Amino acid sequence: MNLNHINKPIEDHKTHRAGWLRAAVLGVNDGLVSTASLMIGIVSAGKNEFVITAGSAAIAAGAMSMAVGEYVSVRSQNDIEESDRLLEMEHLKEDPEGELEELTQIYQARGISRGLAVQIAKELHQHDALGAHLRDELGQNEATKARPLQAAFASALSFTAGGLIPFLGAFAPGLGEEALSIIGFSFLGLVAAGVVSAKTAGAKIGRTTIRIVLGGALGMAITAAVGQIAQISGI
Repeated sequence: MNLNHINKPIEDHKTHRAGWLRAAVLGVNDGLVSTASLMIGIVSAGKNEFVITAGSAAIAAGAMSMAVGEYVSVRSQNDIEESDRLLEMEHLKEDPEGELEELTQIYQARGISRGLAVQIAKELHQHDALGAHLRDELGQNEATKARPLQAAFASALSFTAGGLIPFLGAFAPGLGEEALSIIGFSFLGLVAAGVVSAKTAGAKIGRTTIRIVLGGALGMAITAAVGQIAQISGI
């Protein structure tokens, strides 16, 4: 008998990456698009001498903002999860029979017969009642648990990585005008971000990449238009 499938680790699933992947993808995309948009806007307004300063400030401020915002957001999710955990502990203490019936009905709603659902609920209550309710009633599990520090670090690091792509475009030799080199570097970065994001999440590369590139292009186009309006208006 071949038992290899029994011992095979569940490494192909992507759920365990959800806690940091969202923050990392958002950080790269936001860092790239916001920095590129700002630098293109500055160049479009005819303020080329400020483009490096503006890019540096955008990366520093954006990375810190992303880190703090992500930490506060994910920490709030942590607080909600902990509040639900304490509330569930109280319910189990005050009404264990009612909680047992609640778990039984959850399994019945998933297609399990009443008798088997009762048996499963009883055995899980004996083993780890709180864990069963957190997982099957509230959807909490270790794979998707909110991790604020991890999310904050991933956001800051990925924002910086994304922001450096258009920033380096301003220094690219032999590529013509600064705006063109910034845009060129940015599009290459958006494509790379789409491919990496799709592969990490196990999604279709083409669809994910097109979505990220089109979103970034729209952001840069709008900011460039604003810069042009500012230049024409003499602001």
